[in-house]
Amino acid sequence: MATNELKHISGIVTTLNEEANIEACVASLRQVCDEVVVVDSLSSDRTVELAQAAGAKVFSQPYLGDGIQKNVALKYVKNLWVLSIDADERLSQELVDKIRATDFDTTPYDGFALRRRNMVGSRWVKACGWYPDYLVRLYRHDKLRFPDVKQHATVPTKNTQRWRADLIHYRYKNIGELFAKPGRNYSSRGAKILYLKGRKAHWWSPIWHGGAAFVVNYFVRGGIFGGIDGLTLSKAVALNSYLKYAKLLEYQRDPSVRESEDFDKVW
Repeated sequence: MATNELKHISGIVTTLNEEANIEACVASLRQVCDEVVVVDSLSSDRTVELAQAAGAKVFSQPYLGDGIQKNVALKYVKNLWVLSIDADERLSQELVDKIRATDFDTTPYDGFALRRRNMVGSRWVKACGWYPDYLVRLYRHDKLRFPDVKQHATVPTKNTQRWRADLIHYRYKNIGELFAKPGRNYSSRGAKILYLKGRKAHWWSPIWHGGAAFVVNYFVRGGIFGGIDGLTLSKAVALNSYLKYAKLLEYQRDPSVRESEDFDKVW
């Protein structure tokens, strides 16, 4: 790749045990970025070694929460413009071409929202609001940034433009992972967050929230038009919602379960 194809853009990635993804992620960013900064949350695998070998600058930071952790990288970047992606995301060719064709010195916008193309295995899933899933990921960090929050954070859309160019997100390897992750990670974290906020669950809460999540995703967000993948995704989202409130109720009702959990490592 010719040097003049690179932009004065800093690619930023936050990682924790991403040795399976980090090399391809850094290579994807280096198609357009003249530097890549990785903020690693004390990985126990080869993430740091592989990121450095791929040409990234790596800095260690115990995990502080989603938005806060992503903003840590801003202390280390040399450029005004940053492109923030996750380790399991890649730039499509249309996005690479769009970035190369843009004059970031004269653009009136402070950021650009990219269409995230969510994948299960090699299947592009568009149902349930999964596409177009617009997110601001390319932005001037003196004007925009992730909010400093511990929960899932998104960059504000003020003075941004939507690009018809995709960021490919390899979200789940297969259907089994689609169902396993809500039970293993998302629902437990969500339940702990609700508990720490003082939220209360009732016996009917898991049923209500799980059922509502299915109806919204299958009927309102178009899962019904997505074939078996739409139905499967709607069920997985409903399961996550059901488990989150079932676990919250369990924390309230059962001191032995609550005391066995680590509420200091929610994030």
